[in-house]
Amino acid sequence: MDQYTLNLLIVGASFALYVGIAIWARAGTTAEFYAANRGVNPVLNGMATAADWMSAASFISMAGLIATVGYGNSTYLMGWTGGYVLLALLLAPYLRKFGKYTVPQFIGDRFYSQGARLTAVVCLIVISVTYVIGQMTGAGVAFSRFLEVNVSTGLWIASAVVFCYAVLGGMKGITYTQVAQYIVLIIAYTIPAIFISLQLTGNPIPWFGLFGTHTESALPLLQKLDQVVTDLGFNAYTAQGSMLNMTLFTLSLMIGTAGLPHVIIRFFTVPKVSDARWSAGWALVFIALLYLTAPAVGAMARLNIISTIYPGGTQQEAVLYDERPDWMRNWEVTGLLQFEDKNGDGRIQYYNDGAAGFTDTATQRGWTGNELTINNDILVLANPEIAQLPGWVIALIAAGGLAAALSTAAGLLLAISSAISHDLIKDFLKPDISEKSELLAARIAMAGAILVATLLGLNPPGFAAQTVALAFGLAAATIFPALMMGIFSKRINSVGATLGMIVGLVVTCLYLFTYLGWFFVAGTNMLENVPANYIFGIPPTAFGPIGALLNFATAYIVSMMTQAPPKHVQDLVESIRVPRGAGQATGH
Repeated sequence: MDQYTLNLLIVGASFALYVGIAIWARAGTTAEFYAANRGVNPVLNGMATAADWMSAASFISMAGLIATVGYGNSTYLMGWTGGYVLLALLLAPYLRKFGKYTVPQFIGDRFYSQGARLTAVVCLIVISVTYVIGQMTGAGVAFSRFLEVNVSTGLWIASAVVFCYAVLGGMKGITYTQVAQYIVLIIAYTIPAIFISLQLTGNPIPWFGLFGTHTESALPLLQKLDQVVTDLGFNAYTAQGSMLNMTLFTLSLMIGTAGLPHVIIRFFTVPKVSDARWSAGWALVFIALLYLTAPAVGAMARLNIISTIYPGGTQQEAVLYDERPDWMRNWEVTGLLQFEDKNGDGRIQYYNDGAAGFTDTATQRGWTGNELTINNDILVLANPEIAQLPGWVIALIAAGGLAAALSTAAGLLLAISSAISHDLIKDFLKPDISEKSELLAARIAMAGAILVATLLGLNPPGFAAQTVALAFGLAAATIFPALMMGIFSKRINSVGATLGMIVGLVVTCLYLFTYLGWFFVAGTNMLENVPANYIFGIPPTAFGPIGALLNFATAYIVSMMTQAPPKHVQDLVESIRVPRGAGQATGH
């Protein structure tokens, strides 16, 4: 059986499973559409949360960025994992005890203001649309390769699939679909990693193989990798970058995680307050299975790519383009891998032509520039092909990559549709709307969000993980401070919270748009996105904590200068925090 047919069979079977589950668990009421009728077991919710969380950024793009940069991009792992600890300890149980469906609903009630709620809706939509761009980008990459179409066509196919099961099932359908997707994606991620770790180190456990010995050279794997990348003018794989940026970026991902609306709403689906905390704990367990494997996948993918381009070693001639391996031919079709023979010798020169200290070496070897451009988002998906693994493994990782992208996209789209139908239409524009009409509005809003995300995903502001990191910065600067102050401070009032969110959103968006284009439209940026132009050297992806600090400061200063919240609101804050009654969540 050829690879294309195998891809269609395995990916098609997984899609049939997802759509079947969505039909079986179809939401018939708004309670089922928004919160799965609050009946999800915490272990299943932890698994669904992990699938919701381990998006295209985690599955497809994160290991690619780690492969390209090395140690410096381990911040993705530290920030995302640390964020779940914050979420479990500081937010999830308290928000579940409050007993409502959405984040803007909590903010509107806690800050006794429709203006605060509307501001939260705007923030949620901006965050979720930015995030879903990254998911659709990743799904487009996966579809483009395994259906052998260009990336734009792959993106439209991904949109159609998400539309079929997310619009139909709501939170109830999405929850059980995500459980299935988690099982698919974790198997798809670990099996190739085990094969490749055995090939390179003889150790079947990738976590240990990363720090093991490279079988062919008898050197430690990371030492061998440092050697080959520095031979080609790249920074050492294990080298550290700017500690300030690493700290800010890690913090941005941590507090951004704790403020992501599509993750928070998962904790509204469990029966009890204690289940919310257990759900977060189980989610960390399920997430750890992939996150412990990702650094090994990234490192081994980088070594495998260089080995296929320089089969005799980095000091020898590169492979002839006409003799390039099949995996390169396959990925060239997508446009995500490109070759340009700059010196006309017919060989593929892959090196860092931007390294000033490597210029003399490149000149001596007759190189006139890097000739191979590899999109970071393809590395994980291409890894089994590079390692020449069996066809079923290649098809399995295709199904896993698509499961990761589509599961998170569905969660994000639900957060957007809930904000529009429940917070904007039902509680702001048309309070007397019927349940049937509200459910229809939610589905129309979700369909519109899919269309917008697809159009923006055709020209994304970065690789999947980089685009997602921007969403984390926005969540860190807007939603997280409002939730923290809403739960742990009786003194923050509606004016302070609303102005804080506006300041965090506006300042962070302006910083992002300055370097990435207005509303992420390519070519509209005011400054080139290079380190020399950054304020204090802070890149757009690490600006979230600065926005959060401005949010906190604005809210506190304004609240101290204006009237304290009413007594009943202060009592509400106290009731949320006190453990009494934690067995049963209550609505306020």
